[in-house]
Amino acid sequence: MEKPLGTLSTLEEPLRTDNTLDSQALRKSVARKPRQASGLDRISRFIAKRRLQTPFLVVDLEVVADNYRTLLRALPMAQVYYAVKANPSPDIIRRLVGLGSSFDVASPSEIELVLNAGAEPERISFGNTIKKEADIARAFEQGVRLFAFDSEAELLKLARSAPGAQVFCRLLTSCEGADWPLSRKFGCNADMAHNLLLLARELGLQPYGISFHVGSQQTMLDQWEVTLEKTAKLFKALKKAGVTLEMVNIGGGLPAHYRDAVAPVESYASAITGAVTKHFGKNVPHMIVEPGRSLVGDAGVIEAEVVLISKKSYEEDVRWVYLDIGKFSGLAETHDEAIKYRIETRGRKGPTGNVILAGPSCDSVDILYEKFQYQLPLSLKIGDRLRIHAAGAYTASYSSVGFNGFAPLPTYCI
Repeated sequence: MEKPLGTLSTLEEPLRTDNTLDSQALRKSVARKPRQASGLDRISRFIAKRRLQTPFLVVDLEVVADNYRTLLRALPMAQVYYAVKANPSPDIIRRLVGLGSSFDVASPSEIELVLNAGAEPERISFGNTIKKEADIARAFEQGVRLFAFDSEAELLKLARSAPGAQVFCRLLTSCEGADWPLSRKFGCNADMAHNLLLLARELGLQPYGISFHVGSQQTMLDQWEVTLEKTAKLFKALKKAGVTLEMVNIGGGLPAHYRDAVAPVESYASAITGAVTKHFGKNVPHMIVEPGRSLVGDAGVIEAEVVLISKKSYEEDVRWVYLDIGKFSGLAETHDEAIKYRIETRGRKGPTGNVILAGPSCDSVDILYEKFQYQLPLSLKIGDRLRIHAAGAYTASYSSVGFNGFAPLPTYCI
């Protein structure tokens, strides 16, 4: 086995704890990552054999497949719908199709991508609650029969353009504990969901279930239970009103391994299973889970180059380190410094110092990390290469089509 090169940046935040796991358990969970180690070896060998122009993303498909199988074993009661937006690489989609995955899509292009990869339309959920009516009609023509909504206006569009379809209503959530919250924009409160699902029946649609999302990179194991309790109450209330729901969609939220320690997927699955059993008893509905980050995040590594190292004054100690990748070319989730990637310097050791990391574009918001200052070796030079770990999710898919003329982030699947 090849020895890993370089060192990880040395300034680490305190390990996050929650009310379920203590710090010792979290440290053990971080240490137990053989699948990632194997994937990193393969990625290192791939990069070493090719002197590719940076920046670029390499994704190990074996790690994706292993993460998928691990989730199936840990949460057998749920049907997996991969969130395509996390990484829409055709190679990833094809691998997941072969493994039997279903897919959560947000646009006509994602539907085409999944269908072209060999998935049946019955394995597609049009989970975006904001859809053009023409896109609903096109999806329905292609055989898609499962649609999300969270408003009366969206429900009316579905009734007109997807008659008889299975529909599920998305609930609002607080997203407490999520590094990348998804609250406010999506979902409605429980009272509105109750009335909308009754209306769905009147409109000739099939009121099929409830969905929610506890926020991406969720770090608190108890957050699914908070909304599952509301969901179970809605199931009971609607049944009394003559509507029997069949499905609960618990969304995504399962994490990747960034700088902070997180619990293993088995701990999340155990918490979710316990919450479902607690609130639904023996009448557990069909359950859907929509992982994205947890399947592809740890499978990917970005190789980038140092373009410039500078200071803003003679008195300033902090170095500004500019990379050839920024917020507009793949690192959008550094917005508000929400996602903190693990950064590896290549072939540089010795003393380290605080740095502010920024991208290459002519936009002043293209600063990756300033409040949280990473430490990188003082020997770091212009032209050195860095590796950004756990970068397989929401990087290439967020990359712009060419802001400032910088090309979108290339993806290589191995």
